[in-house]
Amino acid sequence: MKVTMIIPSYWGRIKSEGWRKTDDVYDHPTPLDETGTLGRVLKSLSILESKDFNLVILGISTAQDIQGEVESKISSIVKDEATKVKTIFFSYSHLDKIHQHLANHSLEKFIPLLRLSGYSNVRNLCLFSAHLLGSEAAVLIDDDEIFEDPQFMEKAVEFIGKKIQADKVLAVAGYYINPDNDFFINKEIAPWMTYWNKIDCMNRAFKEIIGKPPRLKETPFVFGGNMVVHRDLFTLVPFDPSVPRGEDIDYLINARMFGFKFYLDNQLSIKHDAPPKTHPTWQNVREDIFRFVFEKSKLEAQEPAPGMKRIAAGNLDPFPGEFLGKDLEERIFHSNLMLAVDYLRQDDKKGARECMNNIYLSKTKAIPETNSFQNLIQLQKTWKNLMEYFSSEKVRQEVCRQLSIPA
Repeated sequence: MKVTMIIPSYWGRIKSEGWRKTDDVYDHPTPLDETGTLGRVLKSLSILESKDFNLVILGISTAQDIQGEVESKISSIVKDEATKVKTIFFSYSHLDKIHQHLANHSLEKFIPLLRLSGYSNVRNLCLFSAHLLGSEAAVLIDDDEIFEDPQFMEKAVEFIGKKIQADKVLAVAGYYINPDNDFFINKEIAPWMTYWNKIDCMNRAFKEIIGKPPRLKETPFVFGGNMVVHRDLFTLVPFDPSVPRGEDIDYLINARMFGFKFYLDNQLSIKHDAPPKTHPTWQNVREDIFRFVFEKSKLEAQEPAPGMKRIAAGNLDPFPGEFLGKDLEERIFHSNLMLAVDYLRQDDKKGARECMNNIYLSKTKAIPETNSFQNLIQLQKTWKNLMEYFSSEKVRQEVCRQLSIPA
C-alpha cells in the first residue's frame, strides 16, 4: 500500500508584530523569529520502525505579505532535519504552479478548492497531496506532535481498506496523548463553563470511545492531527471550507452523510504538546459558536438525496452532538453572559463587550446565508471531479514534473 503522511506547519509574523485583524486565525502559529515545533516532530520520525511512506510538509502563512519568508523558513527547517523518509515540501510557489496548470487547461473552476488558507482548505491540500502522489492512504499529522510509538505507521494502516464485518474501513482516527501522558483534557473548569461544558463533554466521549474496548469502534469525533483516510473516501468527500474551525469533526459529519463511517483505534496514539493558544477566551468561544451554529444548520438542512444518509445530532453524542441540539442558543446566551461577568470582575470591559457581541453574532453572522447542506452536495461534486482529473497518470506525471517531485 502506498502511503503519504502530510504535516501542515503554520507560521505568523515575528513576535513583536503579533497578529493583525487581516491575518488568518490559527490556534498557535509559530512566529517567524522563533524555531517552533516542526523540527521536533521531524526529529521524532526517527523512532518509527516503518519508513516506507512519502512525507509532505505543507507550509502555511497567516498573512499574504509574509508568504515568501514563511516558505523560505520552513524549507530550511525541512532541509536541516532531513530524515530517511522521502520528504517533499509544498507551499505557495508550488500551489501557484498547480493553479497555472488548471488555468492552462481551462479548469479554473477547481482553483478555489486548492488553497493554503483556513483549516479546511489546508486539510484538503493534505488529501490532494496524497492523491497527487498516487497514494492509497493519507496519514494526517500536525507539527505540534511527537512520535513515541515505533510501530505507529504499522498501526495506522493496519485496518485501512480492510473489511470489518460488512463494512470496509476507509477512515481511522487515532487520539492524542497529552504531556501528562493521559488522553483526557486536564484543564480547570471555570464557573462560566456551566452552560459551555465542552471539556466535560469531550472527556466523557474520550472515556467511552478511547478508554474502553474493543480496539476499533465507530466514533463521533476525530482528531485532525491523527487520522488516516483511504483513497476511496478522500477522492469522494472533501473538508468543507465553510466551517471556520473544528474541520476534523465536520469532515466526519460530511463522511457520515455520504455513508462512510469513522473508526477510532484506541492503540493509535501520538504525543500532543502544543504551545499555548494566543487568542483570548472570548475569541476561542466565538470560533466555537460559528462552528457549532454552522454544523447544526447543516444537520437541520438535510433532505433526502441519492446516496446520502440522514444524520441527527444524537448520532454524534456525547461530543459534538450535545452542542448541536436545540439548546445551543441557550448555551451560547448563558455562557457568554457568565463569561462577561468574569471579564468585568477583572475590569476588562473590552472582553465583556466581546462576549455580548458573541451572543449577537450567534443570531446573525454565524448563521449561514445559504443552505449549508446543498452547498456540501455541490462542493462534493466539484471535489470528486477534481480528484478524477488528477487520477490520470498522465496528468499526475505532468504536474509532478512541474513541481520537480517524483510522482
